[in-house]
Amino acid sequence: MSLPPLVEPAVELTKDEVARYSRHLIIPDVGVEGQKRLKNAKVLVIGAGGLGSPALLYLAAAGVGTLGVIDFDVVDESNLQRQIIHGQSDIGRSKAESAKSSVAEVNPFVDVVLHTEQLTSDNALDILRDYDLILDGTDNFATRYLVNDAAVILGKPYVWGSIFRFEGQVSVFWEDAPNGQGLNYRDLYPEPPPPGMVPSCAEGGVLGVLCASIGSIMVNEAIKLITGIGEPLLGRLISYDALEMRYREVKIRKDPDTPKITELIDYEAFCGAVSQEASDAAADHTITPAELKAKFDAAEDFELIDVREPHEYEIVNIKGAKLIPKDRILSGEALAELPQDKPIVLHCKSGGRSAEALAALHKAGFGDATHLGGGVLAWANQVDPSLPTY
Repeated sequence: MSLPPLVEPAVELTKDEVARYSRHLIIPDVGVEGQKRLKNAKVLVIGAGGLGSPALLYLAAAGVGTLGVIDFDVVDESNLQRQIIHGQSDIGRSKAESAKSSVAEVNPFVDVVLHTEQLTSDNALDILRDYDLILDGTDNFATRYLVNDAAVILGKPYVWGSIFRFEGQVSVFWEDAPNGQGLNYRDLYPEPPPPGMVPSCAEGGVLGVLCASIGSIMVNEAIKLITGIGEPLLGRLISYDALEMRYREVKIRKDPDTPKITELIDYEAFCGAVSQEASDAAADHTITPAELKAKFDAAEDFELIDVREPHEYEIVNIKGAKLIPKDRILSGEALAELPQDKPIVLHCKSGGRSAEALAALHKAGFGDATHLGGGVLAWANQVDPSLPTY
């Protein structure tokens, strides 16, 4: 079922705009009026990363008149495998600023509004309020729930996408949809997964080209909502498997038990980067890279355990570390392989997974076990810069 157009049309298209958007104008379903609606639209893209990159480029090319970009991060070399809005010369530059420059090259008629601060419960309502539509391409649950709840409070529709390794998902959420079939993200996922259950893209990886597949679907949905054409993904979830080259549709229904959203909360606490048990275990049992180096320099007798996955160990490892993936520790399978007669130091990529494994070891009786704060990334940055990072 199509919905009424989200945006009123602009007064006119200039001669240059008619020339630029001619291939849209000759599509009967879009036409001059649809293009005027795109020109008058204000769309906020949250994150100028994997999904934000293709989304911003295609929204700009389509002629969306005002694009908001919110991203407080800077461009890193590891981003370039998938975040195509940035280039080699942008490394170290603000992602929002880099995105603005690329959009200007694609379409100088687009007004870009930058938000270089982190989206929080304190500023989300003020930022989202000025836009007609939001595209959420973030990769963490705290921001997803924050965007959802802010959109619900403001009555805004938003397009949501997510990616992981070879799979992606897209849907549209709009609590106040005019067809009376409104849904929000909590109808699909009432609660975030337990901390550490779902790895991020930084931990699990993502096929670069998958970003284009999912990002383009998100823009397609945005154009349909703005112009009032086609059937939006409201109440439907599209799941894409790049390895099998299959799309699957799942119906989403309103959950009558979803509580009414009336205010924003502390989403970091709600989602939790790590469990309370992991936080408690790490509180007094975390060592720094310098302290770990001192142990090596003093030839102390201890066991360094790397709790990452084998493919991560192949990328980079700390010399002398023994690989025992976190899941084998959490299940208890690997406990018999751990020494009883010397201290144990755990590490992972950045500290989250090793904190979870540390809690399990403390519970199993390895009370003097510690973990490396910041993981192998901190070791490479602070102790051995010859090591690659990922």
